[in-house]
Amino acid sequence: MHAPDTHRPVVLDRREGPFGEVVLREHGDNFEIIANGCFLMDTSDGRSERLLIDAALAALPAGRPGPSVLIGGLGVGFSLVRASAEPRWGRIAVVEREQAIVDWHLDGPLGLISGAALSDPRTEILRTDLVAHLRTTTERYDALCLDIDNGPDWTVTQDNGNLYSAAGLAACRARLTPGGVLAVWSAQPSAEFGEALRNAGFRAVRTEEVAVARGVPDVVHLALRDG
Repeated sequence: MHAPDTHRPVVLDRREGPFGEVVLREHGDNFEIIANGCFLMDTSDGRSERLLIDAALAALPAGRPGPSVLIGGLGVGFSLVRASAEPRWGRIAVVEREQAIVDWHLDGPLGLISGAALSDPRTEILRTDLVAHLRTTTERYDALCLDIDNGPDWTVTQDNGNLYSAAGLAACRARLTPGGVLAVWSAQPSAEFGEALRNAGFRAVRTEEVAVARGVPDVVHLALRDG
């Protein structure tokens, strides 16, 4: 009888949704989310997801009371957990279109990470598509922290590319309060996206990097709406 191979990922759940297949795997001590056969994220690190939240808060004008934040993508929950741990945030809205991912947090193993943050009275989960929400809601936020797909230069789901288009960035700008900050996670730096942000009317465009074990660093693109 062979001992179980702890080095191979184990599929915990597999769902077919309106945007394709999503899979939750356990790999050693970590959980992984796979979309349409492509690795999206896991629970091994989380530094760049936390930076997404921290950098957005630091970029906001000083003295703004209880700023609201919209987190685009629940993922493995690191960004939400970071926001919930910061008492300076006011409302924390999280947009997630994959019902499977929401379920894995509410009733599944990812609740080990996000349970307390989901119970935070400031937290609200919006079960909808981010691009559709940005284009249809009348609400404004002090910060948009977006972690969708692999970033602006490579998207697993084709529709996600709309977020990084001129129309998508215009929708982001319209949903920000004056002086509000847009923070966008990316799996690699993108000078082209920085230029797209400037062309969309954002100012103070810059990037912050997080070194990874191999390859190019993860990046958070930051930009401000004129106040």
